[in-house]
Amino acid sequence: MVAALALAGCSSGGGQDGPTTLNYTIWDQNQEPALREAADEFENQNPNVDVEITVIPSKDYWTKIQTQMSAGTGPDVFWVNGPNFQLYASNGQLAPLDDTGIEAGDYPESLIDLYTYDGSLFGAPKDFDTIGVYYNKALFDAAGLEYPAAGWTWADFQNAAQKISDPANGVYGTAAAPYGQMTYYNTILQAGGEIISEDGTTSGYDTPEAAEGVQFWADLIENGSSPTLQQITDTWPGDTFSSGKMGMFLDGSWAAGTYSSAEAIADVIGVAPLPIGPSGENTSVVHGLANAASAKSENLEMAKKLAVFLSGEEAAGIQAKTATVIPAFNGTQQAWVDALTAIDAQIFLDAVETGAPLPISKNTTAWVPVEEDYIKQILSGQIDTETGLKDLAGEMNDLLAEE
Repeated sequence: MVAALALAGCSSGGGQDGPTTLNYTIWDQNQEPALREAADEFENQNPNVDVEITVIPSKDYWTKIQTQMSAGTGPDVFWVNGPNFQLYASNGQLAPLDDTGIEAGDYPESLIDLYTYDGSLFGAPKDFDTIGVYYNKALFDAAGLEYPAAGWTWADFQNAAQKISDPANGVYGTAAAPYGQMTYYNTILQAGGEIISEDGTTSGYDTPEAAEGVQFWADLIENGSSPTLQQITDTWPGDTFSSGKMGMFLDGSWAAGTYSSAEAIADVIGVAPLPIGPSGENTSVVHGLANAASAKSENLEMAKKLAVFLSGEEAAGIQAKTATVIPAFNGTQQAWVDALTAIDAQIFLDAVETGAPLPISKNTTAWVPVEEDYIKQILSGQIDTETGLKDLAGEMNDLLAEE
């Protein structure tokens, strides 16, 4: 089911009467079956084309893609995300899709904007995601708490986390996971701050609002409502939640199917919108992937056609029914909600209304490791929040000035 990682000759024109082979590279094996079904339909509509799907684990994905692209052996079509998109588009590695017939109105405007560079669309939006609070009804019942619902606040979240926690028995109210999109990006925005300026040139970390958003998580570790950073590093908190040992966990819509089918919590899982912060909003980060065609593909026109098809209505419908990700094509999202019968997945669609785009710049990958390092120092108590974020902002601004 997973093709070999070696991509030499992946963009082959075939023999005189042979098929054209296109390689499509992704990083999530859970999505491969649905994408294989979509690729099969593309082959049915284009009988002289074979689509091979390669799955590269996310931790190795961008390193391998860049190596292959530099060597001229990269995939014909591959996934791109916000943090890496502008770098690839600006280096001429992606083919513009403006002449493919793709309609911007078929997708959320934020995703079209995300994958437009220098006036051209270089990525066909494939899916989008938002963040919600997965919770364990049994642990809420045991603590005598009402279930979280729309309109709840930071104080409600913190109170529930503290009452549910029983560290002596390995039970925690939540997890202060050091992953921006899932946790502290949201609380910074809910506090009225920003991670990066709208034009992508200035850090927003040296503000009281950013400090408030990060301190929210540091306090949860300090009072025992969350495992320590070392415990979180040792054991993925999603596994702790899935085992029934965590009351709440902030995670993306992409995880809805996984948690809903976890045996230990399948009968007690719920999901709620993010709590409202000091700004009066419960802002969620909104992101999404796109299918991009390599500008170096030996079969460029067919590669562009495949990228657009895999983001089109037919492929979106196939993906929606598997409950893996929310398809980007407008009008197909309800099938995703309907496929998740154990939870009210509608909250993830509603989150778009008050959502904010994932913070990016031209070279996001240069400053994200620095950001993560300082956040981990803060959450582990090595440095106080205000000092850590001030130093982070300084280093981040230096990196942004080099873009």
